[in-house]
Amino acid sequence: MKVYPRLRAWLAERYDVGAVEQFVEHQAHKPLPPQTGFWHTFGSLSLYLFLNQVVTGILLMIYYRPTTNTAFESIRFIMTKAHFGWLIRGLHAWGATLMVLCVLIHMVRTFFMGAYKKPRELTWVLGVLIFGCTITFGFTGYLLPWNQLSYWATTVGTEITGAIPYVGEYMKLLLRGGEGVTGETLARFYVVHVVVLPWVLTGIIAVHLFLMRVQGLSTMERVGEEKPIDPQKAIPFFPHHVLKEGVIFCALIGVMVTLAVVWPAELGEKADPFVTPEGIKPEWYFLSTYQLLKYFPKLLGILVSMVPPVLLLIWPFIDRSPERHPKKRPVAVGIDIAGLVLAIVFGIVGHFSESHVTFNGKHYFIDIKGAPHLEQPAASPEKAP
Repeated sequence: MKVYPRLRAWLAERYDVGAVEQFVEHQAHKPLPPQTGFWHTFGSLSLYLFLNQVVTGILLMIYYRPTTNTAFESIRFIMTKAHFGWLIRGLHAWGATLMVLCVLIHMVRTFFMGAYKKPRELTWVLGVLIFGCTITFGFTGYLLPWNQLSYWATTVGTEITGAIPYVGEYMKLLLRGGEGVTGETLARFYVVHVVVLPWVLTGIIAVHLFLMRVQGLSTMERVGEEKPIDPQKAIPFFPHHVLKEGVIFCALIGVMVTLAVVWPAELGEKADPFVTPEGIKPEWYFLSTYQLLKYFPKLLGILVSMVPPVLLLIWPFIDRSPERHPKKRPVAVGIDIAGLVLAIVFGIVGHFSESHVTFNGKHYFIDIKGAPHLEQPAASPEKAP
């Protein structure tokens, strides 16, 4: 017995099924520009990773308890006692890192190809907001294990917020729920991480995808001179591009499982407000900003660090050139490359700052601003006559 015809007939008596089928058919076979390739899959990979975070996060919530007395112990139970709990937490931890990386690569590709220009300004703005939400996910989720590293990194991060003029102290109090990082802070971060941000990000992604599907992928033609895609040269969304994304998705799953097995997520020691560990540093995607703040007074540093995200938001309205090709946009591309290089340099310096390193047989101490200082070997005690 064929179930689908009977189900379709039942639905057709109540809804306009034909309109839905026509819409799905159109979207499934919508032609893509011939230059659509590997770099265009990072947007879909970001969506896959968001779904991974939702699924693994729900599984972690089964055992996680967001209080100062139980948070650390519940994570330890997940990693040591719950069936495949170590794998679920590993997929969640590495998924967060890979999602930030994929969203960032997707934004860089979009910028270099000039895909933020008219009529896709709002699509770009929503993409920047998605990146901001992804970063906020990382910040709020970092505290939830309630270990030493997460506790003190959150203490430093929320302390920086207090330097914002006029509203800084109120924002810090709002984030912490008090003067210090306590159980109230943990509860607030947990609510934002598992309730507020998922719904906000889901809504932004839905609108972003809708605009992307309606407007289609950008080509290299000038603004206002985009030609209809030639069906003979176009790449069908289904099955060609879908299969390509499916292969990349399978590779992504393999990479995530490998990372979770080879480099499992660490738990460390339980948070202790009375013991400050050495070398507290944020996750890699905050390192460049963390290092940049060291070169300026606190207020000026915050203002400087706000320049890149503000520029990203308003850039489509600043760059009014009709050109899209990177070779015809030297100023915009130059600024983008300079920003990426500076971010990488500050990130590397931030990683090695306030640490001891050995290079070419010599020992160095890297100070807070990244300057190396040669360490003299300890003098050997003189022998008694």
